[in-house]
Amino acid sequence: MQKQHKLDQAEALSSIFFPDKCKQTPLPANALDMDIEVEADVVIGCRCYIHDKSSPNILYFHGNGETVADYDTIGPMYNEAGMNLLVTDYRGYGWSTGIPSVTNMMNDAEVLFQETLNWLKFNEYTGAFFLMGRSLGSVPAIDLAKSHEDTIRGLILESAIAETLPLLTTLGIDPASFSFSEEDGFCNLQKIESVTKPTFILHGARDALIPASDAEKLQAACGARTKEFVVIPGAEHNTMIATGGKLYFQTIKTFINKLTGATNWRKRRHVSKDKQERYLS
Repeated sequence: MQKQHKLDQAEALSSIFFPDKCKQTPLPANALDMDIEVEADVVIGCRCYIHDKSSPNILYFHGNGETVADYDTIGPMYNEAGMNLLVTDYRGYGWSTGIPSVTNMMNDAEVLFQETLNWLKFNEYTGAFFLMGRSLGSVPAIDLAKSHEDTIRGLILESAIAETLPLLTTLGIDPASFSFSEEDGFCNLQKIESVTKPTFILHGARDALIPASDAEKLQAACGARTKEFVVIPGAEHNTMIATGGKLYFQTIKTFINKLTGATNWRKRRHVSKDKQERYLS
């Protein structure tokens, strides 16, 4: 368990988390819910959008103003691109119980990570395992990637946070009012230095909440030898998919295919087919 995070003060928490409570919503096609107990009497709701048991798996941490049910139209798009998407909520979001805080978010992420792996193994899902974090979700995603290098195949970040102080200022919080320094923040820049697994960073060129310069800093600091950085022209913080369209999913799919060998397999298949056709002609 991590010690109480300095951001867990009322002034900061009211701007960091925007929990939206709702009842468990009907499942879309090819989806299932998985409720995970992170501590006694505290359950986090997760929703899994399934393509195939052999497909790559993405454990996804969403932004601070979303819930898993918001991905009922997005999850199937990941499926169409050949990926399983497993979206997790935070305490107090959706049908999850408890109260959100930075400390809880970080502690819960470790439990969610382990329980998701156990569930995939028990149900014989064999695809490679990836972590993905969007906006606030970049915080647990980077932290887990740093700690579980031997388990994950890669890390994907969308609209990710680099430095905490500028974000707090944008959110209307004065860090000086509670003697807050950058070292007291999320420390994404410091943590990503220890991430050596392949990393893919997506960001919107017109993001006014978390500027694209944050993505550049994360890219520069990342310790991975294989790392990619894509800026979507015209995209704002919450319009990445709407602006990027099919290209958004294609870039993620291409990154994953490179790491799983799917791209090389297709090339070998085409080469083999060409050889057969030449031999038969």
